[in-house]
Amino acid sequence: MAQSRVAIVTGAARGIGAAVAKRLAEDGYAVGVLDLTEDHCKDTVAAIQQAGGTALAVGADVSNADQVTAAVSKVAEELGPPAVLVNNAGILRDNLLFKMSEDDWDLVLNVHLRGAFLMSREVQKYQTEAGWGRIVNLSSTSALGNRGQANYSAAKAGMQGFTKTLAIELGKFGITVNAIAPGFIETDMTAATAERVGVDFEQFKQGAAAAIPVQRVGQPEDIAAMASFFAREESGFVSGQVIYVAGGPQD
Repeated sequence: MAQSRVAIVTGAARGIGAAVAKRLAEDGYAVGVLDLTEDHCKDTVAAIQQAGGTALAVGADVSNADQVTAAVSKVAEELGPPAVLVNNAGILRDNLLFKMSEDDWDLVLNVHLRGAFLMSREVQKYQTEAGWGRIVNLSSTSALGNRGQANYSAAKAGMQGFTKTLAIELGKFGITVNAIAPGFIETDMTAATAERVGVDFEQFKQGAAAAIPVQRVGQPEDIAAMASFFAREESGFVSGQVIYVAGGPQD
């Protein structure tokens, strides 16, 4: 493995991203905690530091190429060259197709797909030079289709094709690229979805759990555990895969 033990997690201010950042810190990585502003990252950074880890708050809009370049350079200069990248940043702009605006389409595709593209293009420079790297992309069960999420579903399906292509291109440089597709995870984002559809969040979770084979909804730590595996040395023969972390099989 490369000497560098630095990871970058996007969208790491809360939810899945925060859990992944904390888990990678526990695994021994110095973590660049990236979100829209540095201030958004302070809770995640504080939690990592209080647990004895190393973390750096970095503000950037992942859909902006100049901000991505500056953010990755900051991590490389202050923590070291990044060996692991977790592309988790994402937003929701749910609506049925006939009510979905062009802005709602563009915003979701830009943050998820353009963001993952820009971040991966920037970080792979360090990974290829080191001859070792891990890229983990966040997809979703919504990639299989979900009412009211034409934009989000398209973005998350796109993440799977992006993952498989990067795995082919970067494998010879010692870099693996995999995707995690979460099912229902208890986060602020799913709470906002419940509010949007006018359902109490506890009832929303109970309804979701009843349809999941393991009879519970997922926690951010469930996704962090999968990201931890993909970031390890011993996962080096696993690449181009999409793992559904959803409490049961997906169609």
